[in-house]
Amino acid sequence: MKVLGIGNAIVDVVCKVEENFLNKNNLTKGTMKLVDEVEFKKLLSNVTIEQTIAGGSVANSIVGLSQLGNAVSFIGKVNDDELGNKYEKSLISEKVQYCYNKKKEFTPTGTCLILITPDSERTMCTFLGIAGKVSDKDIDDNVVKNSELVFLEGYLWDEGKPTTAFNKAMKLSKKTAMTLSDKFCVDRHKKSFLNLVNNKLDITFANEQEILSLIDAKNFDEVISFGKRLGKLIIITRSDKGSIAIGKNEVVECDSQKNLKIVDLTGAGDLFAAGFLHGHVNNLSIKECLQKGTMMASKIIQKIGARLN
Repeated sequence: MKVLGIGNAIVDVVCKVEENFLNKNNLTKGTMKLVDEVEFKKLLSNVTIEQTIAGGSVANSIVGLSQLGNAVSFIGKVNDDELGNKYEKSLISEKVQYCYNKKKEFTPTGTCLILITPDSERTMCTFLGIAGKVSDKDIDDNVVKNSELVFLEGYLWDEGKPTTAFNKAMKLSKKTAMTLSDKFCVDRHKKSFLNLVNNKLDITFANEQEILSLIDAKNFDEVISFGKRLGKLIIITRSDKGSIAIGKNEVVECDSQKNLKIVDLTGAGDLFAAGFLHGHVNNLSIKECLQKGTMMASKIIQKIGARLN
């Protein structure tokens, strides 16, 4: 197996709604709102489901890697319920080996309700459910040992059970990569994330805001100095400024693609990581890895959602 992903297993439930549905439910168009189970069920009972897709940040990356022809697998926690079964089937249909044995749980499968209004705006309501409760008991030793690289999701990090899953995976893996996921995650777990970057990870993915926050840098030159001292790969996306890879002996830059018809930024970072890791596990140069990541991100932002097909 080339790459094993471990992350939040979130079912994206896509529904088309009218503007007044948002107003009636006190939802702000174009935003993401965390909701509890009661509110989620209420919303779900008043919409017609158009599409159900296996989502989550690292899961999106893993599907991208599969679409590029790599043998990949994924561990993420779902319940043995209707949405959990749909999640598993959606991954399998993308030729991803799903390596979690789901069981009947008290907490339902994590779900993101994506409400699309006639103007194509996406308003999201997320119920994390059981996704954030993955533990070391959910990590199969052999699956980790038989993978060339393990890719971890920063969103999943939390003190408690997910920490035990991360530590087990990192201890058993040949090579470990992680995405810092977002600035809120970094701010909340700065001490833990900095320890991971310094001592546990071989490859770290971040955007410019995330890495600046992680090391409390005043400018990007400080980020480059940090990366060179670290001596491991840090891959940073910088929006229209392109991307950069910082290692012990080299700094490699890649321009962003211009004149794109940007439709939806969902999944840009996820597919960039897929492209870069595809290059990495297939022994391409750092420059070629950045170019592959840029190509994948450029494709996905010109369509709705985080799936290329």
